[in-house]
Amino acid sequence: MGTLMHDVLALDIAGMPVRWIDHEAAAGYYASGKVRWELGEARTVLHGGFSRLQGRQSTLEIAAIIAIDGPRWKVRGNGDRVALTRTMVFARDRHVCAYCGGRFSAASLEMEHVTPSSRGGATIWQNVVAACRACNQRKGNRTPEAAGMRLLYVPYVPNRHEAFILANRRILSDQMAFLLAGVPRHSRLWQSDDGPDAPESASVPSRGR
Repeated sequence: MGTLMHDVLALDIAGMPVRWIDHEAAAGYYASGKVRWELGEARTVLHGGFSRLQGRQSTLEIAAIIAIDGPRWKVRGNGDRVALTRTMVFARDRHVCAYCGGRFSAASLEMEHVTPSSRGGATIWQNVVAACRACNQRKGNRTPEAAGMRLLYVPYVPNRHEAFILANRRILSDQMAFLLAGVPRHSRLWQSDDGPDAPESASVPSRGR
């Protein structure tokens, strides 16, 4: 099938993102009749075997976005919630230190509690930010106000659509447009960003500051 450079965005039949899947898995859902609808102009053509009767090679067109029917493909209840992990915090914050504004690799960042845990600060999206080691050590067991360190951006809870953008580096323009439509305007994705963590196959729109 050759080298495939992007994944397929799989949705439930209500249009909620469920997961990224490869083209082989997508072909299986097409073959089993579980793909209910599809979006996007981009198509990837997969080539199969040759027909003995007609001598023609079979082909299957895979859309960039497909909706799959079935119990395991239905997002329920609190499905818009995103699990809090260091990787996702750094991605949400675009690998930018919340205190000095420098951009760092993941290995040089720490997940920092704005209100320290020892002072009752919870490990929740609204209280954690990316911070470089120097700033984290300087702030120590203090609030930003007590440490005299201004918070450069406000931490927030990313929704499911934003999480899908942050989790996949190779996103087609059709997929990006679909996901961005569900990203709230307070997201940092709407800020201009040409750093290494921006998706490679589509650019994030710039918003005036």
